[in-house]
Amino acid sequence: MPYLYHGGDIIAQRQSDSPPSQASTMADGLNNARAMRVAEIIQDYRNIQAYFSSLRVSIPSQYANTDGYLILRQCIAEASHLLSMPYSATSTHPQGDAEREKTQLRQVLLDAGVRRHRAHKNYLRAIAAQRWIASRDAVLRARHTKPEHAHAMLLQATQALRNEIQSITDSIVERTLRSHDQAQGKWLAEDPSLAIILQMLQRHAR
Repeated sequence: MPYLYHGGDIIAQRQSDSPPSQASTMADGLNNARAMRVAEIIQDYRNIQAYFSSLRVSIPSQYANTDGYLILRQCIAEASHLLSMPYSATSTHPQGDAEREKTQLRQVLLDAGVRRHRAHKNYLRAIAAQRWIASRDAVLRARHTKPEHAHAMLLQATQALRNEIQSITDSIVERTLRSHDQAQGKWLAEDPSLAIILQMLQRHAR
């Protein structure tokens, strides 16, 4: 059964009961597993994008370029950019050819894996920024804190944010996602490696 990728969905489409082609007999029988894996990754990606869609943060214009607010604005822009990115693999229909389905699903798996990686990294950065905003607001709301102490606490919160942002590396993101998937017993045989993800990220950055 062939699978199409359309708008973040994997669509199974039944073909006529025609005899299998020679190419179909070459398939390895893993296309269902590939399609299921793509669906899992896309669902993770959608969950992250749903978080950004529901995000409601008031960013004071006079503080828009301070650390936490600036990072959060960058994260919101990145989430929007990811949604607008065209799908990179071919969209031609495999027409019941299992070997072509295999090739297409592998392309979709690569594209979806890189998108999820970028989205998850973006999510971690946004969460760190929101922690900074919460810490900043708590300091500013405190009534009995001396100005010098408040200033020191704000500096401490900013340094903590910078340290956390620096720790959110592609290696950490890939390892975190893979460990989570392994713990759930998911099929990861063809998930893109960190090296491949980095290659794709460099290509997108050009």
